[in-house]
Amino acid sequence: MTLTPDILMAFVAATLIISLSPGPSNLYILACTLGSGRAGGTAAALGMAVGSFSYAIATAFGLAAVIAYVPVVFTVVKVLGALYLIYLGVTALRFASAPHLRKPVQASTRRIVSRSLLVELSNPKTALFFIAFLPQFTHATGDVLITDLLVLGLLFSAIALCCDLLVVQLSHQLGRWMAKNPRIAVRQEQLVGLIFLGLGATLLLDLGQTATV
Repeated sequence: MTLTPDILMAFVAATLIISLSPGPSNLYILACTLGSGRAGGTAAALGMAVGSFSYAIATAFGLAAVIAYVPVVFTVVKVLGALYLIYLGVTALRFASAPHLRKPVQASTRRIVSRSLLVELSNPKTALFFIAFLPQFTHATGDVLITDLLVLGLLFSAIALCCDLLVVQLSHQLGRWMAKNPRIAVRQEQLVGLIFLGLGATLLLDLGQTATV
C-alpha cells in the first residue's frame, strides 16, 4: 500500500466535502426518513453505503475500463434508477392525495436497503467520484493499486455513512415536528413524493445532456 498520512488526510477532506454537500443522496435519505421514520432512513443510509463500496470494488477491478468500452451498461443502470425514483414519487403523491390507498405495512428494511443500493449505483456523483477522482489519490500499479483503491473506497463508504446517519437524525427531528399537525403530515407525504420525482427527473435530464454532448 502506497497511501501516506498526507494523502489520506486529503482524501478524508474531499470525502467530507462531497458527502456533506447538498445532492441526490442527502435528499433521498431525507425523503426515506420522512416517509419511513428513522429506521427507514438508517436502512437507506446502509444501502447507499453498500452501493458506494460496490463502486469501490468495481473501480479497483476495472469498472472504468468496462464503462469506457461498453457505456450502455452504465446508461441502463442510471435509467432504471431514475425510473424507480419516479415510481416512488408517484406512489407517495397518490398516498398523500388519497390516504385510504396507503398500505398498512411500510416497506421492510430489506426492501429499503435494496432500493437504496439501486439509487446509489445510479447516482452519477458517486460514479464520477469513484471512476474519475478516486484513482487520483494513488500512483500504485498492479495488485498494490487494487489494495489502495479498496482501502480508499472503504474509507469513503465509512465516512459517507456517518454523514448520512447525521442527515437521518436531522430529518427524523424534522419529521417529528411535521407529524404534530395532520395537515403538515399530508404536506410531508407530498414533499417525499416531490423529492423522489425531482431526483428521478434530474437523473434523466443529466443522462439526456450527457448523450447530446
